[in-house]
Amino acid sequence: MPSTRPVLPEHGPIKRELSLRAVVTGTLLGILLTPSNVYAGLKIGWSFNMSIIALLVGYAIWQGLARRSSQALPWTLHESNINQTVASAAASIISGGLVAPIPAYTLLTGNQLDALPMIAWVFSVSFLGIWIAWYLRPSLLNDNALKFPEGMATLETLLHIYNHGREAATRLKVLLGAALLSGLVKWVDTFLWSLPRWSPSAHLERLTFSADPSLLLVGFGGIIGIRVGLTLLLGAVLAWGGLAPWLLAEGLVIVPAGSTGPQFAALVEWLLWPGVSLMVCSTLASLAIRLWALYASSRSTGAQAWRVPKPGPAAGFVLAIALVVSLQALLFGINLWMALLTIPLAICLAAVAARVVGATGIPPIGAIGQLSQLSFGIVAPGQVPINLMSANTAGGSAGQCTDLMNDFKVGKAIGATPHKQVIAQILGVFIGSIVGVFAYLALIPDPQAMLLTEQWPAPAVATWKAVAQTLTHGLDSLSISIRWAIGLGGVIGVLLGILDSTLPAHRARYLPSAAALGLAFVLPASVSLMMALGAVLTWLVSCRWPSLTERFAITAAAGLIAGESITGVGASLWAMVNG
Repeated sequence: MPSTRPVLPEHGPIKRELSLRAVVTGTLLGILLTPSNVYAGLKIGWSFNMSIIALLVGYAIWQGLARRSSQALPWTLHESNINQTVASAAASIISGGLVAPIPAYTLLTGNQLDALPMIAWVFSVSFLGIWIAWYLRPSLLNDNALKFPEGMATLETLLHIYNHGREAATRLKVLLGAALLSGLVKWVDTFLWSLPRWSPSAHLERLTFSADPSLLLVGFGGIIGIRVGLTLLLGAVLAWGGLAPWLLAEGLVIVPAGSTGPQFAALVEWLLWPGVSLMVCSTLASLAIRLWALYASSRSTGAQAWRVPKPGPAAGFVLAIALVVSLQALLFGINLWMALLTIPLAICLAAVAARVVGATGIPPIGAIGQLSQLSFGIVAPGQVPINLMSANTAGGSAGQCTDLMNDFKVGKAIGATPHKQVIAQILGVFIGSIVGVFAYLALIPDPQAMLLTEQWPAPAVATWKAVAQTLTHGLDSLSISIRWAIGLGGVIGVLLGILDSTLPAHRARYLPSAAALGLAFVLPASVSLMMALGAVLTWLVSCRWPSLTERFAITAAAGLIAGESITGVGASLWAMVNG
């Protein structure tokens, strides 16, 4: 592979940008990729940025046509940017609540939103995030301390494929090959015969220790890295190999008589509390330290932490506010004044999330959600709809705001037109809301029976549900053992969050990942084992062939994720049609 560093283009007249084919390509890719993130979010609580997949596929299709036909117009750099903006906006729709507060609301209240109201709600909170990003854009993009690493990775890929077109074609072949393999394995497991879930013994199988034949999990393991992968393995051993047998022996968790096989549903009702406590406390501690560091650095350089942006499309912002406030009242019976209170909180927390993403590349959507839950727990104690769905406003708008800020970073570097990027983002959110909701309803037709099970652990749902239960009923409603577990998990989480944010990077990498450690308490051990396997395999390959891993590891992993998840969604739709 050529080692020439991609060069930024000179900003001249833009020939084609928001073209019909760019929008249609991004829309079709968004339709394909959105269910993948919904599936992965419900399965393991994580999602995948689809910008690079969209870039590779769009470039390969249109540049391939341009080479074969003299009549076809070349696929421009700016069309590629619009294509990935639409597709990534659609795929990031899960931050609107589909894999966390919306299912948690159903589990706690028994109320399941119909498809149309759910689409309207997910779109509204995401639409609000777009306009918050628009107003934040001038101040954040001009702050040299904010690098937006995720946006820069997309930019590097975009420029690289235009400098080295053959590399894009090679990566696309790897992507499609991995997707076909993963999809085939899932299809065989679903329609032909169930692949074996091997376990060393019946006792370990009872504790969820088995080999899950899921290439999606191996793919995510290849992305998360060796530190997170080994932490998941450590967490699985501690939670399911250490605490779970003790809980059963002491009678703190009662398993129904005569039940056989994995006892995930019974055990996770206890184990999720220390896991959630660890994740929430570590992310909040880390977030506080990072924000303080950003504030201190901005003061020392004489830069303003906040600049008043120029007036923008106020009509869009007002429409977004009206949608969010009215839907809270109509769908969830939330008082209008309480619904209005969500707007300034959403703006503040979205701004916080955008600055953190700009500095670290890590979107703190989980921390933002829990912060907003805590805020509404104080303002309106004991009210589940307010605690979940008003907090959903802040989390959903923060997710879409950070996604668009990364696109704005790419756009600024290549001289894109900001208002055309906003149009592309809105189109992506609209498509993603429709496709995401129908994918969720196809996968989880009965949330009460299907979620928080070994098949659908839904760790983000468990987190939002646990926080809402605690703030609604108080710690007194929990057993003494769970209260002790929450306290211990919180202390460990705070310590890990502080150490991770204050130690030098070369030392912090040897710490366990607090988020992964807590997540392992909520996932079945089989899931953590397979993700750890993927991380270890990728690390071993990188030690032997570092350049090969750098070129193809993420692409192959993305293919494994997309192949299984798309096949899984298709299988669910098939079951619905024939059921």
